[in-house]
Amino acid sequence: MSFTLVLANKAYSSWSLRPFILMRHFAIPFDEIVIGLGQETTRTDILNYSPSARCPALLDGDLTVWDSLAIIEYLAEQFPDLPIWPREKAARAVARSLSAEMHSGFQALRTHLPMNMRRAAKRRDLTPEVVADVVRIEAAWSDARERFGTGGDFLFGGFCAADAMFAPVVNRLHVYDVPVSAESRAYMDLVMALPAYQDWQKGAAAESWRIAKYEVA
Repeated sequence: MSFTLVLANKAYSSWSLRPFILMRHFAIPFDEIVIGLGQETTRTDILNYSPSARCPALLDGDLTVWDSLAIIEYLAEQFPDLPIWPREKAARAVARSLSAEMHSGFQALRTHLPMNMRRAAKRRDLTPEVVADVVRIEAAWSDARERFGTGGDFLFGGFCAADAMFAPVVNRLHVYDVPVSAESRAYMDLVMALPAYQDWQKGAAAESWRIAKYEVA
């Protein structure tokens, strides 16, 4: 197999981070193509690789898989020996449910606290809708850890797809200095210490692209 992962630029692209951190963590080799957001040619450039005109996209020979969660599911099928999803049925079902909830939900948090890997941590006032999203996220993390996380330090014990799906949330909660429980903070620190996360952050720091709406203090 020879994979190429097509990504939007690393400072801002929460969707691109998800398959990247998963593939790096599980040592699935890939080449990468990074496309800057907010440029005159952005849409055309992405359309060269992804029919949705959105990143990420995974290229596997003549096959293109687009959308973060679809890429993760495809990789789980290609590498059944890797614990991309939890092995136990109930844990796997809950991990998939949380990943789907993250994929389709938390719109207030996404809008009010956009991902910015370069932002220095600084508190931002939160709307009631964002607070409700944070409460739900913390409850979901706590429930997963309590029910399925006893075998390790991540949501379901060992690092899995659900942790990859929530990695951009970790960035948001950190850089906007959102008040969270000690348990949530410990989990966030664990994710941010991952070599795969650090690798992505270094790439973001090296980028020259800037989009004003994501750089507002």
